[in-house]
This record gives sequence, C-alpha cells and structure tokens, in this order.
Amino acid sequence: MVSITVSALVFGVVFLAELPDKTALAGLVLGTRYRASYVFAGVAAAFALHVTLAVAAGSVLTLLPRQVVHALTGVLFLGGAVVLLRGKGEGDEEIRRPENQTFAKVAGAGFMLILVAEFGDLTQIMTANLAARYDDPLSVGLGAVLALWAVAGLGIVGGKALMRRVPLPLITRIAALLMLGLGAWSLWEAVAG
Repeated sequence: MVSITVSALVFGVVFLAELPDKTALAGLVLGTRYRASYVFAGVAAAFALHVTLAVAAGSVLTLLPRQVVHALTGVLFLGGAVVLLRGKGEGDEEIRRPENQTFAKVAGAGFMLILVAEFGDLTQIMTANLAARYDDPLSVGLGAVLALWAVAGLGIVGGKALMRRVPLPLITRIAALLMLGLGAWSLWEAVAG
C-alpha cells in the first residue's frame, strides 16, 4: 500500500533538489530542439530506471540496524546539503542532434543523456537514503519518479519561463535546507535510539 505522506515528502525533496540540476537544463535544451513528447518518453524511462536502482539500494540498507541506518542517512543528507550549497552553476552539456526526429532517435538521445548524467547523482543518492529511511520502497519510488518526471516536464516545455521567475539560487537553498533538516532529524534519531 502506498503512503501518500511518504510519497508527498519524497516528491517535495526530490523535486526541489532536481530543479537546479543539469538534467533540468538538458531537458530544456532537448525540448527546444525536438518534439517534446519524444524527449519526455526517453527522459521518463531513464528516470524510472534510476529510481528503481536507488530504491533497491536503499532497501538493502534497511537490513542494517535502525540506528546505523539513521546515522548513515543523516550524514548523507548533510553531505547532500553541502554539495547543493557549495555547487557551482554547471554549464550546459553539448548535446548532439540526431539527423532526423524519429521517436527512437529522439527518445534514445534523451534516455542516454539522462542515464549517463544522473548515474550516482545527488537525487539518486537521496532517493536511496529515503528508501532506507522510510522502509517503504513503493511510496518512495512513486514520489521520486513523479518528482523527476515533473521536473523533466517543466524543463522540456516551460523551463525557461520558470527559471526567469524563480531564481535558481533560491531553489537550491530551499532544497539544501530541507536536506539539512532531514539530516539533523536522522542523526537525532540515531542518537536518541
């Protein structure tokens, strides 16, 4: 059974952390060059694969004693917050344009771009942490994949307008504060037992 609360929390954290990420910008660039539905299909498939891998890794962590899991996720959340706060703006990556815009070529380009760019990314690690923290792989996976798809959709069809209205540094700071809060809470639970 899916926990709406866990899914909503995961959605919020992953959504905010992914907005300033390079893949949102890559989605924006791909969306301006190619048919949006083709791009989204490839990007969505890559994100679904990443979330599946992250949730599986997080589920393995639940085999450890609860205090160890809380301490480990707390440290990783705090590390993620530091990465967000210290991160420099990443430049747009060079994207090769397929010769024609067939579904397979455009979706494949989107899939490969996200597959490579997101492997071991902060949101993938965060999703694994949340899966370990809540021991609810379905709810965590649902919240994470919906957040990543939402960011991809925004980036593909309306990212440029969003980035003009909401300053990227503000989004990054909000995501970092949420991660600091989750990290502190997890460490407190590890100590309090």
